Amino acid sequence: MNPLIAAASVIAAGLAVGLASIGPGVGQGTAAGQAVEGIARQPEAEGKIRDNRKQRILNTIRNSEELRGGAIEQLEKARSRLRKVETEAEQFRVNGYSEIEREKLNLINSTYKTLEQLENYKNETIQFEQQRAINQVRQRVFQQALRGALGTLNSCLNNELHLRTISANIGMLGTMKEITD
Repeated sequence: MNPLIAAASVIAAGLAVGLASIGPGVGQGTAAGQAVEGIARQPEAEGKIRDNRKQRILNTIRNSEELRGGAIEQLEKARSRLRKVETEAEQFRVNGYSEIEREKLNLINSTYKTLEQLENYKNETIQFEQQRAINQVRQRVFQQALRGALGTLNSCLNNELHLRTISANIGMLGTMKEITD
């Protein structure tokens, strides 16, 4: 039990018992004072006054016992409520801590998932950029190959065209020579 709460309980119990005993004490004092005054005024009624006084004292003691019992009962109820509240507070602390731990774990897991997704996005971006660079290199190589092939083709065509032109010219010269002969 919390020391502060235990101290407060002891103080409250002392105050309850003290206040419960003040009332009967004042009542007994008042009754005794009036009994003494009554005996002083009427000495012949001393027996009745003493009997009455005894009866009042007994009634006061009974009332004191009832008040004391009620105070003790209220104190026990207060202690019971205090225990119940302490139990609920402890459960709240445990549940609160476990809820905080659960939230912390959820946050950590969420962070790990986000990091994993970011890592996947990074890897996908790197692969995409690598593929793009490879495709650009292929395209440039293909373009250079096409230019080379086109140059070769043009050169071949020019050579072929020259050969055919020369052959055609030789053929025409040969035909002209035959005609002139």
